[in-house]
Amino acid sequence: MEVINTIGRRKSAVARIYMKEGTGKIIINKKDLTEFFPSAILQYVVKQPLQLLGVEGQYDIKANLYGGGFTGQSQALRLAIARALVKVNADDKKNLKDHGFLTRDSRVVERKKPGQPKARAHFQFSKR
Repeated sequence: MEVINTIGRRKSAVARIYMKEGTGKIIINKKDLTEFFPSAILQYVVKQPLQLLGVEGQYDIKANLYGGGFTGQSQALRLAIARALVKVNADDKKNLKDHGFLTRDSRVVERKKPGQPKARAHFQFSKR
């Protein structure tokens, strides 16, 4: 199997991954998964598509992550991994889509408007 590369995005985080057959190592920005995401919840989020299809120890993944925070980065990585798994086997697409792993979450932070303290909040009105 050749190297498969895909991209995943969430908020302002971007994940580019390179996936090939291997022993199940996940390297992110030249660090191990457990070192890059110390939280067990974020590690679980990253591995969700692999666990769903039961292919957790079959692929080596090398990822470049930038932008955003740790939650956005983990979800961007999950999307990229799910897209790569579909490239490997198109039959898995329905299962991944039913669990929502192929949907790009397009929600981003709303911009701050002039004359307001935040995007939607207004300064308190004072009559006198």
